[in-house]
Amino acid sequence: MSETRRKLVVGNWKMHGTHAANEALLEGLKSAGPLPCDTAVCTPFPYLAQAAERLARSAIAWGAQDCSVHEQGAYTGEVSVAMLADFGCRYVIVGHSERRALHAESDQLVADKAQAALAKGVTPIVCVGETLAQRDAGETEDVVKRQLSAVIHTLAHCVGEMVVAYEPVWAIGTGRTATPEQAQAVHALLRAQLAAATPRAAQMKLLYGGSVKPDNAATLFAQADIDGGLIGGASLKATDFLAICRAASTR
Repeated sequence: MSETRRKLVVGNWKMHGTHAANEALLEGLKSAGPLPCDTAVCTPFPYLAQAAERLARSAIAWGAQDCSVHEQGAYTGEVSVAMLADFGCRYVIVGHSERRALHAESDQLVADKAQAALAKGVTPIVCVGETLAQRDAGETEDVVKRQLSAVIHTLAHCVGEMVVAYEPVWAIGTGRTATPEQAQAVHALLRAQLAAATPRAAQMKLLYGGSVKPDNAATLFAQADIDGGLIGGASLKATDFLAICRAASTR
């Protein structure tokens, strides 16, 4: 069934960027010409306007790295999905492991953010993943299923409209990467869980995030249930990000 799914590669810039560096990066991506996958960059909030301006009329989409569950109001420092939609964002990352760990975001809060995104027509990229301690304790399956279950129950019939990203926390920014077989095993587990909730599970995009680089992208993307990647550090260099995108040809 994977033949029907066009790959998606999303750059997560995290807290990196300057106007000048972004300009060079975005122009480098735009000048590359057609890519064999859907492509997007999720920038820090201050640079959404720059991304929207530079990527307008290109095939590259843009998005944000987080959102509020609230539509508006006295929530200093928060950014609503309506604001993101106003910038033309197609995607928003929710539940990234760094948000869960550093900002104590619960499974339910992540689910509520995903719901808020869909309500405004922005596609949530819902992140799930286990720490090294959880993997070593044999808890990977329980952790990712629990995290995804909260989103499934909250989104109900809209489950099929989100993107899911599996990011083993122990492989983010560490240089360590799950083997293709390890990543595929979790992706298959997640797709089976989604299949019990929506008839669209076979068409949903499941991304892998965890030290994806030009030299391992093709092997990871060749797995049956891996439909692309959520790319961190390598998305900050146009040559590396483009090499990863080119590795994401539809099977």
